[in-house]
Amino acid sequence: MSRTATIESAARPAQTDTVRQRGQSRAVRWTLTAVALAFLVLFLVVPLVAVFDEALSKGVGFYLASLADPDARAAIVLTLTVAIIAVPSNVVFGLAASWAIAKFEFKGKALLTTLIDLPFSVSPVISGLVYVLLFGAQGWFGPWLAAHDVQIIFAVPGIVLATVFVTFPFVARELIPLMQAQGTEEEEAARVLGASAWQMWRRVTLPNVKWGLLYGVILCNARAMGEFGAVSVVSGHIRGQTDTMPLAVEILYNDYNFAAAFALASVLALIALVTLGLKLLAERRLAADQLARG
Repeated sequence: MSRTATIESAARPAQTDTVRQRGQSRAVRWTLTAVALAFLVLFLVVPLVAVFDEALSKGVGFYLASLADPDARAAIVLTLTVAIIAVPSNVVFGLAASWAIAKFEFKGKALLTTLIDLPFSVSPVISGLVYVLLFGAQGWFGPWLAAHDVQIIFAVPGIVLATVFVTFPFVARELIPLMQAQGTEEEEAARVLGASAWQMWRRVTLPNVKWGLLYGVILCNARAMGEFGAVSVVSGHIRGQTDTMPLAVEILYNDYNFAAAFALASVLALIALVTLGLKLLAERRLAADQLARG
């Protein structure tokens, strides 16, 4: 047997193994993709379709009438009001906290970082109960609030406080790693060139984190509108006054008014779909911005 024939015969098993490995990897890839798609269809698409199917089960007229109900409109307005207050508050806190943690060294930095993560480790129901123990009629500040005719629990202020607490980590947690990755070189260069602190913040720091900030705002808003546990504890479930959309859905469902409950739930589902689209857009722009910065 010639040397060339020997080399060819030795190469054939290696080529066969390579083809077999490619076939196996393709089979594994298709199997994993099919499992992932089946999971998404079963646990995301089917429930979403079921929500809209049940919401429209009695016709478009009943659907629109359910959303036009005074209690439903009050729940929608209250949810939007709470989000309008909670999200900007968390934006201000998140920007300040992330800038301080990422750009400066100070005592208590580790403690501040830990406190930011506190709502992630505390049940929303427990956080709502804490507000009841503080501001309720029998709470620490309850008698003083009652004497001055100030109501926090079972009123809008309590709902806003509970929502702010459960949502304030989102903006800060998106910005802290982004600012740390960017470093402080550009801010230091701006200071050397004579920029004031406000000019440095407005022209250097904020433009660099704008897409990360948008991503955090989207997540914060989604949680603010969909929060149930903490709000349920402090709201008192007063129809037309302290019921947000998730609470109103629960009340309608418990009253066996399923079509109206799913009609209101469909509004939350539409908000979730819009939020998902904005989230994907923010992710792409953030990735493109980071790639452009090297």
